[in-house]
Amino acid sequence: MGKTRVVITGMGIFCATGNTVQEAWGNAAAGRSGIATITRFDLSLVANHIAGEVKGFDADALLGKKEARRSDRFAHLAVAASRQALADSGYVVTDDNRYDIGCIIGSGIGGIEALAETILDLEHKGHRGVSPLAIPKLLIDAASGKVSLELGLRGPNFNITTACATGNNCIGEAAEIIRRGQARVMLAGSTEAAIVPFTMAGFNNMKALSHRNGEPQKASRPFDKDRDGFVPAEGAATLVLESLEHAQARGAKIYAEVIGYGHTSDAHHPTAPIETGEGAARAMQLALHDAGLAPEDIHYINAHGTGTPLNDAAETRAIKVAFGEQAYNIPISSTKSVTGHALGAAGAIEAVFCVMALRDNFVPPTINLDTPDPECDLNYTPHQGLSRPLQHVMSNAFGFGGHNAVLILGRYNHNGHS
Repeated sequence: MGKTRVVITGMGIFCATGNTVQEAWGNAAAGRSGIATITRFDLSLVANHIAGEVKGFDADALLGKKEARRSDRFAHLAVAASRQALADSGYVVTDDNRYDIGCIIGSGIGGIEALAETILDLEHKGHRGVSPLAIPKLLIDAASGKVSLELGLRGPNFNITTACATGNNCIGEAAEIIRRGQARVMLAGSTEAAIVPFTMAGFNNMKALSHRNGEPQKASRPFDKDRDGFVPAEGAATLVLESLEHAQARGAKIYAEVIGYGHTSDAHHPTAPIETGEGAARAMQLALHDAGLAPEDIHYINAHGTGTPLNDAAETRAIKVAFGEQAYNIPISSTKSVTGHALGAAGAIEAVFCVMALRDNFVPPTINLDTPDPECDLNYTPHQGLSRPLQHVMSNAFGFGGHNAVLILGRYNHNGHS
């Protein structure tokens, strides 16, 4: 008996390139950067002045002023993306089905803005100055809990935190929940709103961030010889997953299918990947095995591609280990070149882009790849996207702590396996 097929029937997104799936994907596919000078705080506090902010987002309009004050920005973004995704799917939550639908909405950092504000309140006002809402706002599971509450979902509800691999783990594990029969429908995704002085200073002092303050749109340079670090970003994306049988029974439109998932741990270093890329390579191989595919069956790889010297070289080696000589034949790109690195939200954002790549048979570009690094010698689709038939795409996500999570999504085939 074959495993239960899991399909994607709805999507929602808020990121630096747009606040709808069409807008965000349209800009990414065209290579239009969403990175700009930070607007959310006093830049005299930090050395890095650029980020991929979500633009024009109004939490008060989304939730109402009173309710918005009760949660952090990372939860606001999660609710917005999840509402968008659920509406897109056409699935209506009722008293009869709310125990059949759950959510896994992860985050790498959680309510860091609320945490920073609470520490200042304690220092300046004493213990009575600390809001009773402080703990619920900063908890990393607050986003998943808030989505469940706002949408009335009573199925499985939890968060996963695996740093920058979070989004892929949330989607992969949500698919497994459906395969186990513990839910018919799952909202799966991730969210991050960590563009605050606290995190900016921390990443900078790790020497992880780009210092191209005067050239925001040219600062994120994955695989380029002159890359000098990642550009932080924020955002959220949610995908509606359901069993194929359930989706067909309700006549849902089907975007794509989740066909492979692999994850490993480097067990090597708190922040640096194994230089050989072996841990990431193993995750790719496991995803291929799970999908029942050979290396030549992958037609596009959305790379983790952060723009840090260590990551991009290690990921290049990992792809070569996983794919052998076939690595040189696969179009690869990093959409972080236009969105920046949304940390825990990155995997979910990039999963949406992979679905749209399948829909449009289009490989988005890696912008700013002006001078290829000799260590990064694969086809990273510089400057301009590429139209070509796509049947299966792979999305890589690797996180601090040695987390490696890989998804394979496939074009939905009415007649059988993707």
